[in-house]
Amino acid sequence: MLHAPSPVRLCCGLSAHALPGVLGQIMQPASTPHPPDAELHGKVVYIEDAPMYFELVKGLLRPHRAVEILHASTGQEGVQLVRSELPDYVLLDMHLPDMSGLDVVRMLSEDIASRRLHVAILTGDTLSIDVIKAMSLGASEYLVKPVSAQALEKSLRRALTR
Repeated sequence: MLHAPSPVRLCCGLSAHALPGVLGQIMQPASTPHPPDAELHGKVVYIEDAPMYFELVKGLLRPHRAVEILHASTGQEGVQLVRSELPDYVLLDMHLPDMSGLDVVRMLSEDIASRRLHVAILTGDTLSIDVIKAMSLGASEYLVKPVSAQALEKSLRRALTR
């Protein structure tokens, strides 16, 4: 009796079978009722230690030529980048090598309040107490990895068209 092999899990929780579909989203612009650049323009800082996720998000943002994306791979680097570059939108992983995403939100709480900075949590976790705490400290929303082109675009539209 033959058994089907178990799906291979990659480091980020994606199965090897799911990866082509996720990568395929990079090549397809998100469907919108507006042309890609109609309303989306601004600066995004993505604080993420996994290069693969940064590349995925960068690919999803490629159709939006007026959206600049900057990358930080640690929480401390991310806080410094947010304070020096003054982005319109921060996409934040909850699990960073030097601190938690919750710590980053705490450090940025003044920026969130004074500049109405939109911080979106991007996590592989289901809704956790840390995500709830981050939201209570000012994070605007949370998205689940792997994020779809449509979910990311909706989040960006909420932040960049206000």
